[in-house]
Amino acid sequence: MPPRRGGSWRTRLSGWATLFGVALPKDASVESVPSSTTPFVELDRAAWSRLSASTPLPLTDDDVARLRGLGDPIDLAEVDTVYRPLSRLLTLYVDAVGSLHHATSTFLGERTHRTPFVIGVAGSVAVGKSTASRVLAEMLRRWPGTPRVELVTTDGFLYPNAELARRGLMNRKGFPESYDRRALLRFLAEVKSGADVVEAPVYDHLTYDIVPEGRVRVQRPDVLIVEGLNVLAPARTTAQGRRSVAVSDYFDFSIYVDARTSDIRRWYVDRFLRLRETAFAQPQSYFHRYAGLDDAEARATAQRIWAEINEPNLRQNILPTRGRATLVMTKSADHRLHRVLLRKL
Repeated sequence: MPPRRGGSWRTRLSGWATLFGVALPKDASVESVPSSTTPFVELDRAAWSRLSASTPLPLTDDDVARLRGLGDPIDLAEVDTVYRPLSRLLTLYVDAVGSLHHATSTFLGERTHRTPFVIGVAGSVAVGKSTASRVLAEMLRRWPGTPRVELVTTDGFLYPNAELARRGLMNRKGFPESYDRRALLRFLAEVKSGADVVEAPVYDHLTYDIVPEGRVRVQRPDVLIVEGLNVLAPARTTAQGRRSVAVSDYFDFSIYVDARTSDIRRWYVDRFLRLRETAFAQPQSYFHRYAGLDDAEARATAQRIWAEINEPNLRQNILPTRGRATLVMTKSADHRLHRVLLRKL
């Protein structure tokens, strides 16, 4: 978790060091480290909410009910508190990038169309990043400057189950190696090159597999949101020792949805129990075998899957990327916003 306000300077600095993956020298002191030694502006819930005072709220209760994911209790009041100021901030970023594009085009003596503004949304399984992405997309569509907003999830770039089985990766689905990273990078490169139409594969959560021949068409949106577990992972080092391109290199803004690991585990187990009664109950579901479990068996199964797959992925691959985000949105145990960290410019 990012360091909380209060406590000793060493405690707070140690927290920031953990966030960014650096070691705090043993002899560091309050006098030797100024209070501004963080690349983030930190705002609590009340301070963040006040930033939306002059921003209209275009969504309704019905909109929020349609957009929220299973197990995420988000309501219109939470959208008002969290996503109204966030959508305003993002429109300011979009406008600023548009001005920079115009200045660059003038300098080059060219007339070119600006490319989509790309937002990456990262975080653990069950933390609520899918709901966050859907609500944000809907909010941004209501702003006059960004009427065309598309959302693509990196689930579509997972290898098909047959290929994962061939590679022995079915139990590591969601880990970085389970994705066709080259295809994802190619997709983003085409989007950022200004291609008129770019297609992405489609994932079916019911069958737990890629949809054969399924494609979603992205047609030069004003904003593209790319949501996924590992979208903030740093560039890999090739066998020749060279650094490759990172997915986040194509982002203009990035968001990490954060919460305590113990809370995310509880949310995951609760969601599993609900899915047992809904999606898992459908005969075509990949997880149909879990539909007949009683409460104790279902809870034990969910806890085992979390401990063997999702938590190791979170700790090894997802959580270490938190400090690379432009904005970190931290949730409390009840899914409500607790704190926002916004990277300084």
